[in-house]
Amino acid sequence: MKVQTILQHPQEVIGKRWREDQSPEQARILGLARDALRFILATGQHYPFEDFRKGLQPAPPVKYREDFPALTERLGKTVEFFTNLLDEPDSAGEEELIQVILDTLRFISATGQYEGFSQYLEHLEAGAPPYIVAAFNTKQEAQSWLDQHPAPPCFASILIGNDYHAVMYDRETNFRRLPKANSSISCYLVDLEEEGPPVATASFATHEEAEAWLRAQPNPARHAWVTIGSELYLAAYHPKFNHRALYPLSMADGYRDDA
Repeated sequence: MKVQTILQHPQEVIGKRWREDQSPEQARILGLARDALRFILATGQHYPFEDFRKGLQPAPPVKYREDFPALTERLGKTVEFFTNLLDEPDSAGEEELIQVILDTLRFISATGQYEGFSQYLEHLEAGAPPYIVAAFNTKQEAQSWLDQHPAPPCFASILIGNDYHAVMYDRETNFRRLPKANSSISCYLVDLEEEGPPVATASFATHEEAEAWLRAQPNPARHAWVTIGSELYLAAYHPKFNHRALYPLSMADGYRDDA
């Protein structure tokens, strides 16, 4: 079974136990497990996770990190919750899926990805634009990075200029490609629009004025609406790469037409 499928199916275990009236602590535990699975997918760690699971004898405990005490505690409590879940009668038939969740949490800890996972959680909390693992100015720079990478991410997203691209990598054949994937930002625009009517925080006569304003912001919001002329644009910001981009809301219309 492909790793992408292996990481998606355990979400059913989490969804089955999600309750409207659950305690804040259980919401934090289930939410962390959900986001850990998403983190492995979003960062394209299919092959490292697969290798980790094959060599998982015995399962390593969560490593305590003084620089990330809160995240260490959350990881530990989440591991304890799902370990106990393995012994509950209503979990019969779900043991394999629960084990994937446990392996995911321990993989993050064992590989020391506390900072990366913490940044990803902040990204989700902020409702930020689709997650990226790298950003480049030109296709040539991105292609050089991909060609020289000893083990590229798999099915992760990158930016080339302001365009989303997918990193396609197959370890067995060494297949490497960077196809366009702007549907991800278009889908995100649709979701934002459905949350409520966009309200612009700034207005500009030209695209150049809007770009200059966005570049001048020392710490812009992850996403904000602006108008250029009479058209709404999303001003997006990726702090890890200090990348700033403008996307017309009309991209959402194109996504709906293609859907």
